[in-house]
Amino acid sequence: MSTAPSKGEVMLDHEAIPGFMEAMTMPYQLRDPSILSELHPGDVITADVLVSQGSDADVLLDHIVVVAQAKPDYKPATIYHVPAQGDAVPDFKLRNQDGHAIRLSQFRGEKLLVTFIYTRCPLPNFCPLVTRNFAAIEKQLAASPRLYGKTHLLSVSFDPDHDTPERLRAYGATYIGSDAKSAFAEWDFAVPEKPVLMEMAKFFDVGITNEPDQTITHTLSTTLIGPDGKVIRFYPGNDWTPEQVLADVKQAAGAA
Repeated sequence: MSTAPSKGEVMLDHEAIPGFMEAMTMPYQLRDPSILSELHPGDVITADVLVSQGSDADVLLDHIVVVAQAKPDYKPATIYHVPAQGDAVPDFKLRNQDGHAIRLSQFRGEKLLVTFIYTRCPLPNFCPLVTRNFAAIEKQLAASPRLYGKTHLLSVSFDPDHDTPERLRAYGATYIGSDAKSAFAEWDFAVPEKPVLMEMAKFFDVGITNEPDQTITHTLSTTLIGPDGKVIRFYPGNDWTPEQVLADVKQAAGAA
């Protein structure tokens, strides 16, 4: 019936689910919100309903298959690429919290963890959660000098109109706990120019919609890139944990 990207939800008019609920129209959260851009009002889908056994009683949709499109000739205005293991990452150029130009290629030889945020994000389980996760990763990496010197974090803003270097530095310092120059040694906050931003969004599967109230509706995307500049692992949404990513970083370090 409709989609709500800011909530990661779809409104469904669905058949009865035997043993669970009658036929009705209600919203469902997606386990992988990044696929919202592929769903359109009028589509007919099949999906699995995942019901939490915990006290939170979360209900999620997963394994969605579009069996009939509302618009069979529909072609999206933008084709997004979902990062997969082994994909070579383009050498995107950005400007960091110090106003310095940086390129992804300068982190060759290190493991690079890239995520996307904007500093005005009002949703606590979106950009603030991802940035807190990065802060936890940075702290744990700092306790392991062997890993810390060979791993770099990069938070990319998709809000070039507001996220100036000064704003990014202040935002980053809030999470790092320091505004010292050395505090950003292994974690950059950076923003690309608009043409580069759109190319980055397409490569890293970041859906971005600028709303009339100046907020930005967006999906979440985090990617671990190897020392050779190729994707090791892609983490859509916000379900991943710092422990999971650290385990992948350590495994990549062992493989290297």
